[in-house]
Amino acid sequence: MRKLALIVLGCLLALSAPAAAQTLNIYNWADYLDDAVIREFEREYGIRVIYNVYSNNEELHARLRGGASGYDVIFPSDYMAEVLIAEGLLQPIPREAVPNLAYIDERFLDLPFDPGNQYTVPYLWGSTGIGVNTRYVKEPVDSWDILWDPKYRGRIAMLNDPREVFGVALKRLGYSANTRDLEALEKAKELLVEQKPLVLTYDSDNTEILLVSEEVWLAHGYSGDVLRAMEDNPDITYVVPKEGGLLWMDVMAIPKTARNVDGALKFINFILRPDIHARLAEANQYPTPNRAAWEYHDEEFRQNPAIYVPDDVMERMEWIEDLGDMATVVDRLWTEVKAD
Repeated sequence: MRKLALIVLGCLLALSAPAAAQTLNIYNWADYLDDAVIREFEREYGIRVIYNVYSNNEELHARLRGGASGYDVIFPSDYMAEVLIAEGLLQPIPREAVPNLAYIDERFLDLPFDPGNQYTVPYLWGSTGIGVNTRYVKEPVDSWDILWDPKYRGRIAMLNDPREVFGVALKRLGYSANTRDLEALEKAKELLVEQKPLVLTYDSDNTEILLVSEEVWLAHGYSGDVLRAMEDNPDITYVVPKEGGLLWMDVMAIPKTARNVDGALKFINFILRPDIHARLAEANQYPTPNRAAWEYHDEEFRQNPAIYVPDDVMERMEWIEDLGDMATVVDRLWTEVKAD
């Protein structure tokens, strides 16, 4: 009987292996991969893509740390990639399996969160600022202060992302968005609790919709989401406040528990193809770290200051960094803000 069970199990495994090899499970931000690009990959490689979404890096982290398996490619931000690497949740990416990595500009390689790019490959990068509907917000907007103005009660949206939201409050208070000072973080929490009655929603997935529908007039958001809203509503503009905003880079990585590593490597290399990477950058309205993709952009895209941030604006921006043990403090304070 035991022998029979082993034979049956072996047959089942033999049957399931090819099926797994023909399926690629992607865990990513919502609307962050163009459907046409996914279909093109499926046709070229005969691999069916299953697309799952998360709202923020902390949700991704919680899923992987909780033992979720079956995801083949994920798209964490830089600081979260550092956490996942430290916790042993990612597997190394062989450079020889991703030859198109040679197209990535060296400024985006060998960064502190992943020296030598052993575990991650750059995808897209961008900034975080404020989407403003100038039809309703007549005053000039140059500060995060506007998100605490009571006359815009119920017309404000904030990202559902603790690092981003605390980053805004800390910047407004004059601190670094990456501070590990508990007193500063407590002050930021109180500022966010004060703001909460003015906020319609905390949402990282629907900034574009909220702005275009004019449900909100002020949206704390990622640059690409606001830029896509600007295409549909000419009254919307994007502002990086004088106190400074946040910079981030999302990367591609393969979880330790991935079932289709070969398909994941093919997919990552496919995304890095210059023509594909350029299409994804334009579809998302984010800059690409792929220098060979730049020649596929028209002049308007390359010269858009909300996409490729000018040097003088970059000087007041900060890259989000891993906070180490203080990350759990930020998560706790964020829970308190949401529950208050």
